[in-house]
Amino acid sequence: MTHKVLVLSIVAALAGCNGNSEVKSEADKPVAVSQASIHPEIWPKQHSPIARDPKQEEQIAALLAKMTLEEKVGQIIQADIASVTPEQVKEYHLGSVLNGGNSAPNNNNHSPAIDWLTLADQFWLASTDKSDGGVGIPALWGIDAVHGNNNVVGATLFPHNIGLGAANDPELMRKIGQVTAKEILVTGIDWTFAPTIAVVQNDRWGRTFESFSEKTEIVSSYASKIVEGIQGRVNTDEFLTNGHMLANVKHFVGDGGTQDGIDAGDNQASEEDLRDIHGAGYPPAIQSGALVVMASFNSWHGEKMHGFKPMLTDVLVDRMGFDGFVVGDWNGHGHVKGCTNVSCAKAFNAGLDMFMAPDSWKGLYHNTLAQVKSGEITMARLDQAVSRILRVKFRAGLFDAGLPSSRLYAGKFALLGSAPHREVAREAVRKSLVLLKNNAQLLPLSAKTNVLVAGSAANNIGQQSGGWTLTWQGTGNKNSDFPNGTSIYQGISNAVTAAGGNVELNEQGQFATRPDVAIVVFGEQPYAEFQGDVTDLDFKPEDSLQILKNLQAQGIPTVSVFLSGRPMWVNPELNASDAFVAAWLPGSEGAGVADVLFRNAAGEVVYDFNGRLSFSWPATPTDVELNVGNVDYQPLFVYGYGLSVQDEKMMAKLDETLDPALSNINDSRYMFAGDAVQPWHMVLKDKVGQTQVTGSAQVSASAAISVKAADYQAQEDTIEVSWQDSARLFIQGHPVDLKRQATADMAMQIDYQVLSATSAKSSLFIECEGCNAEVDVTQALQAKAGQGWQQTQIKLSCFALSNQELTSIITPFGISSGKGTMLQFKEIKLVSNEGTASCTL
Repeated sequence: MTHKVLVLSIVAALAGCNGNSEVKSEADKPVAVSQASIHPEIWPKQHSPIARDPKQEEQIAALLAKMTLEEKVGQIIQADIASVTPEQVKEYHLGSVLNGGNSAPNNNNHSPAIDWLTLADQFWLASTDKSDGGVGIPALWGIDAVHGNNNVVGATLFPHNIGLGAANDPELMRKIGQVTAKEILVTGIDWTFAPTIAVVQNDRWGRTFESFSEKTEIVSSYASKIVEGIQGRVNTDEFLTNGHMLANVKHFVGDGGTQDGIDAGDNQASEEDLRDIHGAGYPPAIQSGALVVMASFNSWHGEKMHGFKPMLTDVLVDRMGFDGFVVGDWNGHGHVKGCTNVSCAKAFNAGLDMFMAPDSWKGLYHNTLAQVKSGEITMARLDQAVSRILRVKFRAGLFDAGLPSSRLYAGKFALLGSAPHREVAREAVRKSLVLLKNNAQLLPLSAKTNVLVAGSAANNIGQQSGGWTLTWQGTGNKNSDFPNGTSIYQGISNAVTAAGGNVELNEQGQFATRPDVAIVVFGEQPYAEFQGDVTDLDFKPEDSLQILKNLQAQGIPTVSVFLSGRPMWVNPELNASDAFVAAWLPGSEGAGVADVLFRNAAGEVVYDFNGRLSFSWPATPTDVELNVGNVDYQPLFVYGYGLSVQDEKMMAKLDETLDPALSNINDSRYMFAGDAVQPWHMVLKDKVGQTQVTGSAQVSASAAISVKAADYQAQEDTIEVSWQDSARLFIQGHPVDLKRQATADMAMQIDYQVLSATSAKSSLFIECEGCNAEVDVTQALQAKAGQGWQQTQIKLSCFALSNQELTSIITPFGISSGKGTMLQFKEIKLVSNEGTASCTL
């Protein structure tokens, strides 16, 4: 989900709430702050734009009077559809469900739209069932529709927020919100976990693409418009009716400013910067009628936001006038000091009204019920939270909406990816593109010409759409999963052939007929939080640079279309291009790119490049905190930069010098959060062949080995590996030189646990080009079976490779085993041997 958190210590993860602690039990009681204090009086003071309806308040009071304690506790808990059934929603009176990034009907991320609507009906019927004598309150369903209804096959996918920020068009945000709301309502869902209004200050963060800008002006102007688009204009007849639904501003507060850009890390800004930068979007969003705010995973000077009453209550409610409810992020309450995923009175007492407890909901329900009975949570605080949730449900019309499939837009599947909706997305793509280089005014191109389209991303809708696309990380998709989408190549082909030109597609840049111009499309692979965190902004070497150089050497004019979720250091690629376009992550409408690259058939310029950088562009790979106003602000391209086709600006050759310490940054980091770290790939191999792991679950060619994402300390932060026969799992990539690391006595550190082990031979291995070295770990696995999580360091020297062999390592980690072995991995990397490394697990 938007809901995954960084690794915390095992001790903290296992510690439970202290039932004898002196935590205050009501949200309006003070909470001590150990390292920093909030001064609510310096925060914006405003009132809710929505007056409370006396009739609704009477209905809320009447419901509260009828509800049992069990029903009240159920209302404040949200469970994931992968971990709860409609029958359990009825039994436990749950107030809400959600689908996480890899949760979908039938446990199939590519389920058809009808299955979403069918499941929505089932949850609604279960929650409103009064046969047990209960009050039958409809459950809300929340979904991460962050760039369109991106979980559903066929939906319109908009550019991610970083691209929309470059468009700098608030009214466009309103239109995007309107389209998104309608396409969600088609599937019977009530609530989207959007918009994200983070103001990212460190571009290493893996969620930079979810931010509109490094500056508050764009974020603040967008926050109100997109909320209005989703919900309708507040205090008008369209508000939360006729094609509108609940929005959710997030993450409150400071998520975009953590130290080192670490996801769910610590924000160490001053209170004034927390207010003026990270909190800037919340007052306008609230004034536009936002009724749900999501608490952030991050901490502020050590205080986790999920349990920080000064912000959740004293500032958000008492100062900003927020009159909705606060929902948690994915088990975010479990990271509050003294809490676990299944027990956290402290977060609730601080002002968290609804726990997002995807897989921990049942234990949390029972513990919260006990905490109310014991007085650790007062009935007054429980009634306050339940009242807030009920008020939002009444305002959203949920009590009168009826069965999801009976609602106005439900089941109108033709709206998914409809022509008018796609045109809005295509407009957004055009406006988001930023022209960084255009030597000799190469762009716009004539469409009546011979065009070569190259690059691995040219005909890949999944890559151009990025993370949060059908799956959490956006991986494991193919073009056929986007029946209403257009790849960048397809858009180019349509434009050129319609004008009488010719197009040839070849990913490697080879051609049968010499082209007049080449367009190379390349960039980052899809990612979301955790896996998207990086240590620097260098775009790591891949085939695209060599393709560009080959074309350049042949004298072929070349246009680069660069896909990324953050500004990146691409000096070599810029030098190898005549024109360079930052296309961000444009979504499903690749034709929008062609609209701007080419003139029309009559040779006229129809669309200029209107996009301007909403993030400063780095001059070096280490310019990770490069923001307007910095004392040492020296970007390659300043905030607001972007060329028009009329601009006559020649770019001289850029410095390509790269710090050697950065050039091989991923030579020592192979797996993080259960996923291969770019540019490495995870591969399964059995007797039939090799299979690259491209999604959250994968099976080898003969089903001898399978992997699936699994939870440990956060959602899907590990990978579980199961052997049904002899097979191998390994990390593979381009050759790297590990001779220096081996000479320095470095060790491979593996975070893992053995779920089961057999007598089948098991080995760790490393491979170079033409060699293989193994370490037998059969007995070690048997000894560690069922012993929980382990961290082991194995010296590189144990693999007994020669210095020459160490210079061309293509598989820095691999493990082979046989039927019955089950392992779980979290992280694999090279570390210094501090004297604890050995030659076995």
